[in-house]
Amino acid sequence: DGYGVGDLVERINAVSESRVKTLLEEYAETYTLAANVQPGGDRRGNLLVSARNELGIGDFLREGGYTAFTDTFEDLHGLPQLPGLAVQRLMAQGYGFGGEGDWKTAALVRTMKVMGEGLAGGNSFMEDYTYHFEPGNQRVLGSHMLEICPSIAADKPRLECHPLGIGGKADPCRLVFTGGAGPALNASVVDMGDRFRLVLNTVTAHPPAADLPKLPVARVLWETHPDMETGVAAWIYAGGAHHTCYSQNLSAEQLQDYAAMAGVECLLIDRDTRLAEFRRLALGKS
Repeated sequence: DGYGVGDLVERINAVSESRVKTLLEEYAETYTLAANVQPGGDRRGNLLVSARNELGIGDFLREGGYTAFTDTFEDLHGLPQLPGLAVQRLMAQGYGFGGEGDWKTAALVRTMKVMGEGLAGGNSFMEDYTYHFEPGNQRVLGSHMLEICPSIAADKPRLECHPLGIGGKADPCRLVFTGGAGPALNASVVDMGDRFRLVLNTVTAHPPAADLPKLPVARVLWETHPDMETGVAAWIYAGGAHHTCYSQNLSAEQLQDYAAMAGVECLLIDRDTRLAEFRRLALGKS
């Protein structure tokens, strides 16, 4: 289903001040608040907008019976800021999300959150943000503008407000944290025209070697399997998408089983992948 942003804005504007106040108290108890969003801070008003967005979007989803959603920074008519904190917290409640209209990844995130319910770790919307090409220590920094789920956080998130150069709206609030270390995977749903394909890549997450003070968004640093060059090439041959669902608590075997039950083609890139063989498989050649 699709709705004009104006429909959502009406629901957001109907949120009561008392509900906003209660949610602000929850923020203060749950996160470490940056000085500019604390009472008296010069971005406190931005946090009120973020809280109202969260409540209004949540109401809209519950009333419609929806479990996943997407938005785009290019269509924010009537919204004072791009929902960042709201999306992060709704994902933590189990909703699926995909940025920039990516409904396939939104559905995948929801599916993987249901599969991982009750397990340690989390699942989140993700994308390859940038790359670290140090010889012998190549890594991928996964992130997004704002919308990474705190279920993957290693430590207590900070709630911060910073400028955002796209969208043309007010500075949005967001949770800033680093994802936990350990085994994980990225999953991508690809539309192949006459079928869907699920592409999986196992990874190992590592703590960043240094702080990232100029990257005020949630992020996770990982090592791609079997190595950067092979893993990236295999991902391209498979048609893997820009957006993924990053999982700390689901195995490749579990997702392969799900794909088999759903009748979806599944390709796995892991420590045992050999590029020539994988390329033939991805391109449907014997």
